[in-house]
Amino acid sequence: MSHSIRYVLFDLDGTLTDSSEGITKCVAHALRTVCGIEVDDLQSLLPYIGPPLVDGFMANHGVDVETARACTAAYRARYAEVGLFENRPYEGIRAALDELRADGYHLSVATSKPTTFSTRILEHFGLADCFDEICGATMDGKVSTKEQVIQSLLDRLGGDARGAMLMIGDRKYDVEGAHAFGIPCVGVLYGFGSREELEKAGADAICPSVACLPAVIRAFDSK
Repeated sequence: MSHSIRYVLFDLDGTLTDSSEGITKCVAHALRTVCGIEVDDLQSLLPYIGPPLVDGFMANHGVDVETARACTAAYRARYAEVGLFENRPYEGIRAALDELRADGYHLSVATSKPTTFSTRILEHFGLADCFDEICGATMDGKVSTKEQVIQSLLDRLGGDARGAMLMIGDRKYDVEGAHAFGIPCVGVLYGFGSREELEKAGADAICPSVACLPAVIRAFDSK
């Protein structure tokens, strides 16, 4: 099959897996241990899913950068032991990935979650073998934003891949990161971002469910 799109990049949290339990519990742990802030409603911490953690602590709880870094360290300590497996793949995602691979697409992960955690999660849930590359943030913070992650992935795949890529994600950060390189982005509605957020960010197409992913990607590819 001939494709104008050859490489499909997937966000992780909110696109491949529902990671809300682990992330919100780890954020609550960090806020409690570092700042003395008790959070009873974990749903109120969902905005932490998507952006880099340091940015999230500063934006959502108004802490300074040093405190945000301390919170991030506390978050990661719990996440590495417990939080990363307080998680579940979206129903049907493995079948969708297998279908796309059978169609000849090269699949990669582009996530703001550290690569080490992302790889462990995908291996734990039996999804790692679906992807040619798993590219995430670095623990030292030098690579943290979606734009920086995509740049790292482009460095691995080579410059000719850029014109044949499509990003799949659930938040505005996915759309904005992809568009920084002229890469189109499909926004998914089953994750943590709303249709309004994705459309405002300029998503090139909207996918309502996991089951629709292969068809939406094929339709985009045929344009």
